[in-house]
Formats: sequence, C-alpha cells, structure tokens
Amino acid sequence: MNVLVTGGAGFIGSHLCDVLMRARHTVTVMDDLSTGSHSNLEHLDRRGALHLIEGDVRDANKVGNLPKADLIYHLAAGVGVRTILDKPLHSLETNLRGTENVLAVAAEWASRIIVASTSEVYGKNDAGPLSEDSDRLLGAGEVARWWYAVAKMADEALALAYHREERVQALVVRFFNTVGPRQTGRYGMVVPTLVRQALAGEPLTVFGDGEQTRCFTYVEDAVRALVALADTPGAYGRIFNIGQPSEISINHLAKRILELTGSRSPIAHVPYIDAYGDSYEDMRRRVPDCARLQQTIGWVPTDRLEEAIRILVDEFRRQETPQCEPA
Repeated sequence: MNVLVTGGAGFIGSHLCDVLMRARHTVTVMDDLSTGSHSNLEHLDRRGALHLIEGDVRDANKVGNLPKADLIYHLAAGVGVRTILDKPLHSLETNLRGTENVLAVAAEWASRIIVASTSEVYGKNDAGPLSEDSDRLLGAGEVARWWYAVAKMADEALALAYHREERVQALVVRFFNTVGPRQTGRYGMVVPTLVRQALAGEPLTVFGDGEQTRCFTYVEDAVRALVALADTPGAYGRIFNIGQPSEISINHLAKRILELTGSRSPIAHVPYIDAYGDSYEDMRRRVPDCARLQQTIGWVPTDRLEEAIRILVDEFRRQETPQCEPA
C-alpha cells in the first residue's frame, strides 16, 4: 500500500515506519521536525520506499498536495508537557487545524485513517482502570495543563464525525505513556529523563510526592496494536486504549532506574509549582482498561518497562561514548 504517516520522524512514528517498511509498503512521512528528528529515519532512507516531506500539518495546501495514500496514520502533535505549557497556541493549532486538514484529505482520497489521541483526555479521572467509555474530568479552564486534553478531545470528535457523516474509515487510539528507544527527555518524558539523570550522576527529579502511579507501554507493542487495528475492518468508527495495566509509582520507577544503572544519584522531590508554575495539575493514577483492544485484535501489550529501561540505558551510553580520540 501507499501509507502516509504524519509525525513519522517522531518517537512512535519512526518505529511505525520501521514496521511498515518491513512489510514492503511505500511510506510517505510528513513532519515539521520540531520534535521529530531526521536521525530517527536515517536507517530507512537507503531502502528507497520511504519519502520524507518536511512540512506542517497546519498548512492545508501542503497536506493537500501530498501523494495519495491508501492508509493514513495521523500522529503529528505537540509532544510532552513542557511543549504544551511553553507553546500552547502552536500545540492547539497543530491538533485542531492539523487534524481537520488530514481528515479532509482522507475523505477526498477515500483513505482509511488512524488518529492518535492520548490518555490525557481522561483528565483527573483517577478511578480504577479507565475504559474508552469512562467519564472525562478536566480541571479549570484557565489551567494550561488541560488545553492539550481539550484539543485531543476535539480531534477524537472530528474523526468520529467524519466517520459518521462523510463515511471516512476512521478510528482513534489513546496512547498510555509509551516508552522505548529513540525517546528523549527533552519534552518532559519521565523515563528517559530519569535514565539520563542517573547515568550523569545527577539527582533524579521526581515531581510532587512521587506516589502518583502510571502504566508504561513499550513502543514496539504500541506499534503492533496500531498495525493490527488498521487491518481490522470492525475497528473503524471506534476508540481504543493502547496500554497495559501494570502500575508503578514514580518513586518506585526512580528506584528501579537507579538499580538498573548502578547509579548512586539521590532522588530529589520537586514541587509542581517549582517545575511548571501555576499552570499545571496532575492526577494520582492513570490505568487503562484494554478489554476492547483484546476483543478486537485478540491481544494486548504486556509489562515491558524493565526491558525499555535497559534499552534506553544502553542507547544513552552509546551516545555518550566518544567515536574517536580527541585531536
């Protein structure tokens, strides 16, 4: 097939491109490289069936002139808490205008489309495992922390409305804390941030009291679920959680990273207001219910957090190893 991946030079997108290329699809990537990196795709360039187009999904003309695709994975979005808080307008425009532009070409091309959303849409709902039908509970409108969730809710609504009214074969996926190789800590991602700090001998910064819990999904599993859903006709018109339900507190995560790296770094608890100002709120837990995913593709991700940490440790150590003796 001809496949379009917006945001394909990013963390999840580049791993998706790996799988699509192995399956011998022709892949077009559109990415503005604001948070993605050409280095994530360099190993695929020589195969000849991947085309990187540098561009912004907010530009309707640029999107409209892309090569026609049979299948679209729309992953382009602002990445990380720090990006959302520092550049909220850019993030909102990318999510709202960008998603509208990509859905419009999906309708024009009669393409199937998978729209990436996030567990952020559940907001402060920290009840037991969250299903796709669980209520969404957001904080005050003036708290910038929740603007990203609002935009992603709108993305989901747009995708489902295009499915209902324009007969576009669209589905939505909600990612839960995806981790693995090629992920950086530049945008507030907790696992690579703590790994880098441990390897550098710096204090591991844990926000709040550290007893908040999260569930981490290995990127390889997230991509496997993406591909399986795209190949399942009955999945279209629906929303799917992509995650795994094993919780870990951020305190325990930091301690596990110290054990796996052999680091003697201390753990430093930082108040949220010191890190993000008064535009941030957090939730105590966020656990996915993936029963719908299990019923649809017959499989769900498992807990591979330790594997992800070990791979990141090896990757970061290689990056810091000199390639030659200094002159």
